[in-house]
Amino acid sequence: MTRTPFTRTSLIALAATLAAAPYAAFAQDAEAPAPEDSSGSGNEIIVTTQKIEQRALDVPITISAVSGQRIRELGVADLDELSYYTPGLLIQEQSANNPGVVIRGITSDSGSAQEGPRVTLYYNGVDISRSRGSYQAIYDLERVEVVKGPQATLFGTASAVGAISLVSAKPRAGFEAEVRGGYGNFNQTLLGGYINAGSDVLAVRLAGEWRTRDGYVENLNPSQQKDLYAQDQLGLRGSLRYAPTDAFTLDLVATYDQQRNGGTPFISARLPASAASPGGPANAFVPANLGGNPTAAAALGDSQLGLNREVYDLNLTAQYDFSDEWSFTTVNGYREFDSAEVFDADGSAAPFLEFAEIATGWQVSHEGRFSYAGSNLRASAGWNVFIEDGRQNVPFAAEEGTFLQCLTTLFGAPLIPGIPCVAPNGSVPASGVTAIATGGAFAVIPYTSVFENQGKNEAYSVFADVTWIPFDALELTAGVRYLDESRRSGFFANVPNSRLSGAPLIPGQIDTRGQTFVAEDDFTAWLPRFNALYRISDDFNIFATVSKGRRSPVVQVNARRDGANVVANRTDVAAEIVWNYEAGLKLASGPVSAAVGVYYQVYDNFQVSVPVLDANGNPTGAFQTRSAGGASNLGVEAELAVDVADWLNVFGNVGFIDGGIDNDPSNGTFAGSRFRLQPEWQASGGFTIDRDFGGVRFFATPSITHRSTIFFQVPNTALISQGPVTLVNARAGVSFADEAFEIAGFIRNAFDEDFLLDAGNTGGAFTIPTFIPGEPRFYGVEVTARF
Repeated sequence: MTRTPFTRTSLIALAATLAAAPYAAFAQDAEAPAPEDSSGSGNEIIVTTQKIEQRALDVPITISAVSGQRIRELGVADLDELSYYTPGLLIQEQSANNPGVVIRGITSDSGSAQEGPRVTLYYNGVDISRSRGSYQAIYDLERVEVVKGPQATLFGTASAVGAISLVSAKPRAGFEAEVRGGYGNFNQTLLGGYINAGSDVLAVRLAGEWRTRDGYVENLNPSQQKDLYAQDQLGLRGSLRYAPTDAFTLDLVATYDQQRNGGTPFISARLPASAASPGGPANAFVPANLGGNPTAAAALGDSQLGLNREVYDLNLTAQYDFSDEWSFTTVNGYREFDSAEVFDADGSAAPFLEFAEIATGWQVSHEGRFSYAGSNLRASAGWNVFIEDGRQNVPFAAEEGTFLQCLTTLFGAPLIPGIPCVAPNGSVPASGVTAIATGGAFAVIPYTSVFENQGKNEAYSVFADVTWIPFDALELTAGVRYLDESRRSGFFANVPNSRLSGAPLIPGQIDTRGQTFVAEDDFTAWLPRFNALYRISDDFNIFATVSKGRRSPVVQVNARRDGANVVANRTDVAAEIVWNYEAGLKLASGPVSAAVGVYYQVYDNFQVSVPVLDANGNPTGAFQTRSAGGASNLGVEAELAVDVADWLNVFGNVGFIDGGIDNDPSNGTFAGSRFRLQPEWQASGGFTIDRDFGGVRFFATPSITHRSTIFFQVPNTALISQGPVTLVNARAGVSFADEAFEIAGFIRNAFDEDFLLDAGNTGGAFTIPTFIPGEPRFYGVEVTARF
């Protein structure tokens, strides 16, 4: 696929058309963190994106905000579903261990401890962006804010292209409680709720949610106990608010997150599961036959496919108001994650490409910020410290004869001619190769290896942000963050030689012979932002912004052979730099709330993750980061919400992106490729009915979401892609007894649309790409009691 030059004329025409219509916005109602009774709708919503309480209308950057109540109205159970309703945002959740977060077509999903993220996820003001530790259940939230474009002075060093801020519901005075239960198809079960008690001085809130579900992809293999994509996840949160005076508030939040989920359904394009399930992109919606490698449980950590993950998070935020104009805020966090996922990368019953990923890490962060809010001047300045230490350990297990027969067969030169890796009926004839090759001396030769990358990163920064208001209609903002970071990477591998071949089983893998290779470096950067906002009226603003984002350089180290020796192989990748230019309109007038924005982004040293090949072009099973050269993005985002009546709200949004890696010969095979997981078009719409009928309140929110074709890797290929996807969802029900009780039904993917969640994956590096089916139709009922 060759990307054509930007169609700027048509894009500008599209922007003009949208601007001429009611200006679009779908920022939902949300509660401000304080005071708790703040309310609003659309662009009247109170947000804290700029670290002060403001209407979304008055924030001179593109922001979408959704309240916890709105999340429930939409029937959304996870962040990936929420992204359907936010233009410019796409979240691909291959598993809770591997979420891909995409803002304006730019993905942040690498599991390597040596790489930095592009998109910042913030949880109660603390950066939780490390991929394997970032997944967070979205129960009992106050709101979610999605900020697009780099805003380094607001959201720290990792917000190269934007940030997602999750704000949990805070304790408040009085007593209230809620219990919620649900049941649906695939044995979906839900038990959740909260209890809140306290006074204006001291209040506590306990919340939790437990979700379970059978897997929606049947696994034919008798060695596995769960079907694929089974869900069993638990979230618990305790919050304390202490406010002894009007000037001082302290919030302490402790969170525990746990997953015991079933395996990922990798469906092979070349290796059949059974006679009825030949596999491939058109047949990714049939039963799988993933056996894993139960005999290698000691090496992989488990005989069963699936994810075991735990996350512990502690957050302390305190604010002291020196006066009506001056305040100091400190945000402090500690997060620790421990995840182990066993997966069958070849997508078949053969013990061929069986891997685990064991990712552990901890991070600590501290920020202090002084703020001033006067009539003609607002300013903030402070410092930030962020330290993380993590590792990604990848064990591999196979049976030697099976592996060698399968690998050589797939590459067209079978070790023993006439014996397939996997037969059409799903059986594994290759499992008899070891006995043939050894003349019956051995029936099975187990093989295991492991490699690990490590990263310890420290970032220290200072920042300042000033907004000048020369007259009521105009605000001019300038800010800068100075960053000093230290990155230390490590790598080791234990790769024994095969007993059959006398070489490492996976070609190109190198044993470090007990050594851990280490490389480190220090970097500095200046990250500015400039914003302007002009109020045409109290209800109508225009804004423009220029900002710089940066993805950290990669101090990349692994191993290579130097004659008879094994030495460190260091291949650094320069920092990825993006300049973001955008302008837009925001409106909040009576029943209409709307916004439209146009942006243009220019990237230098755009970083991509590609499979590592040995000197002969053979896959090694590892991935590395490279620079794909220059890239750019041009897009439009528009949102609209209209209160047609006091009981009827209509909403919609649309996003368009024309972007990718520049079609320049110097960019090699990446030239002209669209960004991974970037749809050209993304849109959603629907309406909410909320009406009282004599003490019984009826509510309903049907909606439809659409996205155009996406590619799952670069360079782009038609095979590793997903065509347009349109999904219909709804939630409806009644509440009664002064809303003390509620019964609601929900349906997601109402027409049972078949679509791919991901494609390519680890198997793709071995010429056997695999395909992961997206969620089928889910439906069920929920019952809620409030006290």
